[in-house]
Amino acid sequence: MRISITDYTAGAALAGDLANTSPTVQAAAGEALPTPDALMGFLAGHGLRLDAVAGGRPPTDDDLREVHLLRREARGVVETETEDQAVAGGAVLAGRAGLRPVLERDPGGRWQWYVPTRPGAPLAEELATLIGIGLLGAVRALGHGRFRACAAPGCRGVFVDVSRGGRRVYCRPDVCGNRINVANHRERRRLDSPAR
Repeated sequence: MRISITDYTAGAALAGDLANTSPTVQAAAGEALPTPDALMGFLAGHGLRLDAVAGGRPPTDDDLREVHLLRREARGVVETETEDQAVAGGAVLAGRAGLRPVLERDPGGRWQWYVPTRPGAPLAEELATLIGIGLLGAVRALGHGRFRACAAPGCRGVFVDVSRGGRRVYCRPDVCGNRINVANHRERRRLDSPAR
């Protein structure tokens, strides 16, 4: 895998999304990554093709177990209290399978920095490197204040806000945000309805 240093948003978003697959976050839904096939779907949803990770082979039960452990580590870095802790944690993850950065031309002919991963590295180590580089890039470009816990009551989700405006407050806006909006709407309707 070749990981772009300048395109940190993919790795930073993956960190939060992976952490949020845990059954502790999705208590009602349970384990979001119960099988290697579910992991493959999760990776595809993040634009990670199997031919670009893990030597092109499908995830195994061992890969799944290692990715479950990685999501704890990713969550730990997103939940750090200080910028220095986030940088230290991101560096550990980036070093899992990451080799020294290289300068190569992108498809448009421009020079770009990339971090290649060690040939034959396990899937979880490649993902750790992608997440680590993403988190380091987010700290550098956006600051540690973008590492957040979900604002929805009862939600244990975390995320890195890589949005342009930096005003995201929910780990899954389509789920947590909608739930809050529906609750607020119902409360307004209740208050506006005439007493019987």
